[in-house]
Amino acid sequence: MTVYILTPDATLFSGEATYVGLPGSDGSMGIMDRHAALITTLKAGEVLVRGAQGEETFAVKGGTVEVLNNVVTILAA
Repeated sequence: MTVYILTPDATLFSGEATYVGLPGSDGSMGIMDRHAALITTLKAGEVLVRGAQGEETFAVKGGTVEVLNNVVTILAA
């Protein structure tokens, strides 16, 4: 799946991943390949992106996430 992590100032991540771990407002969640469509909010925490190159983490203060057509778009604060 394709993952974008965007802030108002920069693109933190843009690339392919096999798993994305998110600090959802109602609890932690994991997104894998071909996940069902979803829109939700994020609380402060870390976003984990796991792909062929290993794992990366990104600190976020909150934001929103959209999963649609195997694309995960995270608008982070």
